[in-house]
Amino acid sequence: QVQLVESGGGLVQAGGSLRLSCAASGSIFSINDLAWPRQAPGKQRELVAAITRGGTTNYADSVKDRFTISRDNAKNTVYLQMNSLKPDDTAVYYCNADLRRAVWSGYSSYWGQGTQVTVSS
Repeated sequence: QVQLVESGGGLVQAGGSLRLSCAASGSIFSINDLAWPRQAPGKQRELVAAITRGGTTNYADSVKDRFTISRDNAKNTVYLQMNSLKPDDTAVYYCNADLRRAVWSGYSSYWGQGTQVTVSS
């Protein structure tokens, strides 16, 4: 079994900051890409930020210069530091990992349960 558990969501005023964490546990051989997609009410899910195993990052234009994604490969954990939050950032934030469970298996995509981020104006 593999579990991705997000934490760090909550309610914050516009201009504030939050730090999301996502820890992967269970039978994991290696983790490739990690990402934070989000979904706001009535909107399609969008990719906020992603990071490769080597540390290459990619951000949605709407969060560039405000959000920072990072990872700790030793802890199988990915983080999302969110600064200068705006009401438009309100959404459920998910953790997504591309990982393989054994040396002989291929990579599969795993998802966390999501954590709510609400930014008040």
